Amino acid sequence: MKKLIIVLLIFILGFSANAQDPHFSQFFSSPLTLNPAFTGKFNGNYRIAGNYRNQWPTINNAFITSTASVDFQLMQKKLVYTDNWGVGIMGYTDNSANGAVKFNYASLSTAYHKGLDEDGYNQIGVGFQITYANMLINTTSLKFEDQLTTSGFTGVTSEIFNNPSSLKSNFIDLNAGVLYTGSSSDKNSYYAGVSIYHVTRPKQTFTGANYLLNMRTTIHGGGNFDMNDNTTLHVSALQSFQGGAAETVVGGAIQFNVSGNEAPKPTSFYAGAWLRFKDALIPYIGLEFDDFRLGATYDINTSSLKNASQKRGGLEISLIYIRRPNTDRNIRCPKF
Repeated sequence: MKKLIIVLLIFILGFSANAQDPHFSQFFSSPLTLNPAFTGKFNGNYRIAGNYRNQWPTINNAFITSTASVDFQLMQKKLVYTDNWGVGIMGYTDNSANGAVKFNYASLSTAYHKGLDEDGYNQIGVGFQITYANMLINTTSLKFEDQLTTSGFTGVTSEIFNNPSSLKSNFIDLNAGVLYTGSSSDKNSYYAGVSIYHVTRPKQTFTGANYLLNMRTTIHGGGNFDMNDNTTLHVSALQSFQGGAAETVVGGAIQFNVSGNEAPKPTSFYAGAWLRFKDALIPYIGLEFDDFRLGATYDINTSSLKNASQKRGGLEISLIYIRRPNTDRNIRCPKF
C-alpha cells in the first residue's frame, strides 16, 4: 500500500509541479478563475456564472472540473459615477482519476475599479481573492492488483487504510490581479490584465510530504469591434506560466445579432475558435438571449496524447447570467 500511495503522490505532485492549475478552454467565461480583478466588472446588478469541463473523456474521466460563482456591485449609489466596487464568491471542484482524487475550493474575492475619464469608459481595477482549498484521496475509489479478476476489478482487496484522515490536505491561498478596460467609441472596447495565483505559495502537506505550490502568472487581453450594425468581432488571448509549464491560447468569435438592434436585449449567435498552442484546436459556439449567455466548446487534441485521447480533448459548457439594470448607461465590458 505504501508503494501505491507514493506512486500516486508523485503523480499528483508531479502534475502540479510541471503542469498548470486546472483550466478552462472558455477562460473568458470563468472570470473569477482568470483574474480576481474581474470581480464586479460587468454591466448589471449581479452576475452568476457556471462552468463544466470533462477533459480526456476517453481516459476514464481523467479530469472533471466545475465552478459556480456569483459577484455583484456594492454602494452603486454612493460611489463616484465612474467607479464601481465588486465582491464575489466562488465554489470550484476538480476531480481526477475517476473521482479518486478531489480538490475543492471556496473563494471570496473583491475588486475596485477606478474611472480614468469623466464617463468611466476607461477604468483600472485591482482585485484580491482568498481561497480555502481541500484535497482528498478517496480510498474507496482506488484499485489494487488483488482486485483484478477475469471480469475486471471486481474482487476484494486485502489492503487496509488504518488512518484515512492522512489522505486529506487543506490550505489557505491568496490571489491578486490588475485589469485595464477601455473604449474609444461606442463601437469598440478592449482590455488587458495580469493575475497572480498562489501569491503566498501555500504549503500542501500530504502523507508526510510537504510541497510549496508554484505561483501561476497569467497575462491576458482582448476586445470587441463592431463590423457592421449586426455583426461584432470578439478576440482574446492569454499567456500563462506556472512552474516549468506555459500555456498560450489565442482566438476569437463573431457575434451575429439575429433580433435587430432595436430589441432592448438582443438575441445573438456566436461562432469561432481558439487555439491552445501545441495542445488543441477549440471550436466554439454560443447563444446570448435575454440576460443569459450559453457557450460550448469541444477540444480537438493535437498534442502527442492524441492517439490515446482519440483527438478528443474535452467537452466544456459555460452559462453566464447577468441581471442587467433598466438604465440608458451601457458601458461596454469585457465578454471574451
